[in-house]
Amino acid sequence: MKFDPASQIQDLKQFGEFGDVNPCITDSATFTFMQAKTMVDTFQGKAEGCYLYSRHWNPSNKYLADAIAVMEGTEEGWVTASGMAAITCAILHICKAGDHIVSSITTYGGTFAFLQNYLPKFNITTSFVDITNIDEVGKAIQPNTKLIYTETMTNPLLQISDIPALANIANKHGIKLVVDNTFTPMMIAPARLGAHIVVYSLTKYVNGKNDCIAGAICSDKEFIDSMIDVNNGTAMLLGPALDPLRSSAILKNIHTLHLRMRQHSYNAQFLAEKFKKAGIKVVYPGLPEHPGHDTLKRIMNPSYGFGGMIAIDLVTSKQAAELMELMEMEDVGYLAVSLGYFKTLFSNSGKSTSSEVPEDVQHEMGLSEGLVRFSVGLDNDIERTWERIEGCLRKVGFLG
Repeated sequence: MKFDPASQIQDLKQFGEFGDVNPCITDSATFTFMQAKTMVDTFQGKAEGCYLYSRHWNPSNKYLADAIAVMEGTEEGWVTASGMAAITCAILHICKAGDHIVSSITTYGGTFAFLQNYLPKFNITTSFVDITNIDEVGKAIQPNTKLIYTETMTNPLLQISDIPALANIANKHGIKLVVDNTFTPMMIAPARLGAHIVVYSLTKYVNGKNDCIAGAICSDKEFIDSMIDVNNGTAMLLGPALDPLRSSAILKNIHTLHLRMRQHSYNAQFLAEKFKKAGIKVVYPGLPEHPGHDTLKRIMNPSYGFGGMIAIDLVTSKQAAELMELMEMEDVGYLAVSLGYFKTLFSNSGKSTSSEVPEDVQHEMGLSEGLVRFSVGLDNDIERTWERIEGCLRKVGFLG
């Protein structure tokens, strides 16, 4: 039977304190105990259902974490104040000084900067590889390697990670596979394909409104419990707690995620085919010629389509800027970073979300200076949107 994440979320019974259909928002930093022994047990992680301090657990955050976990098919989840908090806490909890990481060279700029620039302060090194080349990944493993890091659909080149194959390498070497699934919620469930840890920026598709910053970590109970251990848990001690008011809002929004992902994918597929027909160099995993198309079809939940992300290559950053400025004026969407919003967002990746990656590395990974990444919105009339894009392309001289 195929995994149905939307139904798993729908079946959660999460009531408020007074029978509210929406769980109550717990805005307490600390929690009271009627017996001193219960407090002691809670500190030691032995009092199930008791809360100690909101940096550790909060009922509102627990509700959201449970929903994310059932969506992913993992035993547990934990929510953070940002996607980078989820990424950094997960990695730092696995690695210590002297350890090594194998990572996709194509990854979010903030993640690349953390791996390349920040972790060496702790004598943790990273080898960057073409994550789609399984042989290259295997050869990069060293005796001190502790994890393989990748994104299901890489940012911004939209490469597809073969998660089962990567999991086999990780298991063979007794290391962890950490997967960022931000671009592909519900479309793909990495943990069910063998990933040991799944991280998210909930800011993007999961929340869908670009009105908050949040993240999540999903894994087995042992890993999550160790992360929030009061004595040596990385997430507990670094303190990236999510505000419960934001948790409550995201929890409501996750119930419409399945509907939104289908519309994002439908619209992106439509635009990708139009770009292709117009002779614009386009990258979209839903096109049969995309190098990762067959891999994605093999691992995806087909009911959600191929995702809402598109990249087109306009050769130079100057031409990219000219088109993006015009598209914003013509109400195609907004010239802005981030993704997963109900309006279309577009940016020149090399000058924005991948700007932390040095230009020579951008060139090595195949990132054109004119690459424009589209997060396609929930437009009701996507044909009208294409007509506006087509008009902009003509005005800047890309179409005759």
